[in-house]
Amino acid sequence: MFQGTRQFVVVLSVVATVVCFVPVSAGENDQRIEKLEQEVQALKEALDAATTGGADATGLGEIERRIEILANELESLRIGKAAVRAEESVYGLGPAASKVYRGQQGVSIGGYGEMLYRNFDSTLEDGTPNSSTDELDFLRAIVYFGYKFNDRFVFNSEIEFEHASTGESGSVSVEFAYIDYLAREALNVRAGLLLLPMGLVNELHEPTVFLGATRPVTETRIIPSTWRESGAGIFGDVGPFAYRTYVVNGLDASDFGASGLRGGRQKGSKAKAEDFAWTGRLDYVGKPGLVAGVSGYFGDSGQDLSDLAGSIGVSTTIIEGHVDWRWKGLDLRALHARAELDDVTRLNNALALTGSDSIGEEMTGTYIQAGYDVLTRRKGNGQLTPFVRWESVATQDEVPAGFAIDPATDMQIVTLGIDYKPIPQVVIKLDFQDTSNDANTGFKQVNVGMGYVF
Repeated sequence: MFQGTRQFVVVLSVVATVVCFVPVSAGENDQRIEKLEQEVQALKEALDAATTGGADATGLGEIERRIEILANELESLRIGKAAVRAEESVYGLGPAASKVYRGQQGVSIGGYGEMLYRNFDSTLEDGTPNSSTDELDFLRAIVYFGYKFNDRFVFNSEIEFEHASTGESGSVSVEFAYIDYLAREALNVRAGLLLLPMGLVNELHEPTVFLGATRPVTETRIIPSTWRESGAGIFGDVGPFAYRTYVVNGLDASDFGASGLRGGRQKGSKAKAEDFAWTGRLDYVGKPGLVAGVSGYFGDSGQDLSDLAGSIGVSTTIIEGHVDWRWKGLDLRALHARAELDDVTRLNNALALTGSDSIGEEMTGTYIQAGYDVLTRRKGNGQLTPFVRWESVATQDEVPAGFAIDPATDMQIVTLGIDYKPIPQVVIKLDFQDTSNDANTGFKQVNVGMGYVF
């Protein structure tokens, strides 16, 4: 295990110990309700006085807006857990995954699901037959279980049922399961099976959050979403910035491939822990609707893999930058990710990989996406968002001397689609995708998706 990780673990342990001695002050629900009632009554009296005095429409509208905000909070406090809905992201998680933080003490249940139909063109770019089979798959049925012990300690988990049946090609997995100690806004502690805080999809992967029936390829092959590992770390908000940083078990390079890093995920299942890694994220969130930041992953992935020369470290670095901006119906998103690996020649030889089967020494992926909700100026909850996404991915951007690049791993994907939400918690997706690559073996496909959160 590399020295930097050891040092970080020691620092993390000290910080966690200090934080655990922060005094706990339980929330007084009844006092908050009483205070809100007084504020609402004062605002109503101010509204009556302003109306009688002939105040301008702008001033009256602001008072009414404040009354509505306080009234909604008051209703949530009075109703308790029944008022919690999947409609707000907390600590970087999706709206449904965040429900436990917004509820009162006790159990919280949420979830989401996705169904996807894919129809493939019968021929490839070069005119040869396409062997891909059209498919209708219930991709995921997710259940979130959380428990709020008090205002400080929170348990949260995600259980995934994938591809509908374990009797066929499906599986059941724990996507995350952790305990939070919520000490203060700027510094909190988290430990367990964690989602790595990278990219725009890995933490926020609920179907109502991202446009398109399928996730961007960059965020499945270079940032291998959904990516979770066991570990611990800290997170919080400092001024206009939000951060999350963890130490986790490293990837397993013995399952890397020419198509990317996805096979190297250990998913918390008897994970090899000869090598650990550090991951962190910093976002600017000071402007409503805007998230702009960077994230990184640094650690060895050899996990005791060796050859005649000794241990193969396979130092793995992934760095990405991202922007997500939502404003008056406009939905803009961009991301660039880059991965670099050391010891790839030795790794290829240890795994008996030759020629164009080489693992990439460098991998890159970029996408830019733009959408606009054409119903944004109309009343009601409905949203209709046409969008376009351009993406370029190269999982063998560079390979070691003596190996070859498979031209099929250098691809460009153009997606044209439309997402319709009759209500914020339900989405229907339709898109056309054109994938091309340097081997002329790309193809076109139509995707139709349905998703929900609760």
